[in-house]
Amino acid sequence: MPMYQVKPVSTGDKKIDLPTCMYKLPNIHAQGTSSCEHALQNGEVDPAIKALEARQDDILKRLYELKATVDGLAKTVTTPDADLDVTTLSREVSAPVFKGTADLDSLLGKDLGALRDIVINANPANPPLSLLVLHGLLCQRYRVLSNVHVHSSVNSVPPLLLSCLGPRHIDTSARQRFQLGFTLIWKDVSKLQMKFNTQNMCPIEGEANVARFLYRLLGAEPQDPILATQMDGWIDTAVFQLAEGGSKERAAVLKSLNGALSRSPWLLGQEFSLADIVCACCVLRANNGTSAPATVQGWLKSCQNLGHFDCVYALLQ
Repeated sequence: MPMYQVKPVSTGDKKIDLPTCMYKLPNIHAQGTSSCEHALQNGEVDPAIKALEARQDDILKRLYELKATVDGLAKTVTTPDADLDVTTLSREVSAPVFKGTADLDSLLGKDLGALRDIVINANPANPPLSLLVLHGLLCQRYRVLSNVHVHSSVNSVPPLLLSCLGPRHIDTSARQRFQLGFTLIWKDVSKLQMKFNTQNMCPIEGEANVARFLYRLLGAEPQDPILATQMDGWIDTAVFQLAEGGSKERAAVLKSLNGALSRSPWLLGQEFSLADIVCACCVLRANNGTSAPATVQGWLKSCQNLGHFDCVYALLQ
């Protein structure tokens, strides 16, 4: 027996229709309906919607350009503080030597809108001549935005060094139009330094190492490991013995150059390479161009005839 009984509140045979959706809305795509203000009878988009979408696209485009400009300015600010800004763009040199191309995304990182800027700190007492030659070659291959700055650690810089990257560019604000940035900062440093990501990388030091990196951007490095080893050997010989060595070491290097150039027009054979650029700049910097053997002088003349060393001769005058 149950303790107590309760009468049922509803009859057991009552049927309840359970909903199949949370709520219902009229079909705005039905033919002949006028419930939607922006849907036309023939399926076309309302002109007001088209105008709104066009305005949105224009705003997004302007925001993208503004973001690229701000990112570029932020990258300049994160470089060592520069007090004098001389914005320049190198002139293009005729008769390009290198015809290959390099994947900038693999070497400098993926382009996310901000200009990929190579920032180099160099001492004005020892200008990086080979890098100026490579800068001219990069300007033949890419759209390069070049800048020259002077750090507060340097009292004064000769006018030729302020314009070493070429004449001033007219529109420097449209950074997104360029593929590559090349910023040279004259600074009191003991050894040349380079960065292309000022926040996430250690600097590359030494003119020879930076020259190797810039040469890779040209896509012209030798694929033959023997030639690549020979090129590195000539570069190290030029930097450590010709540029930094004594008179006996320089004489030995000139003798080696004379022997190699007696067998071929260029140091690696029939092709002009980074070895010729670095060695020629070191010979000219050591003021051995006139006292060098006749074969070496002819080789220097051939380098000058290419047109890429005009900036070097202008600084050495």
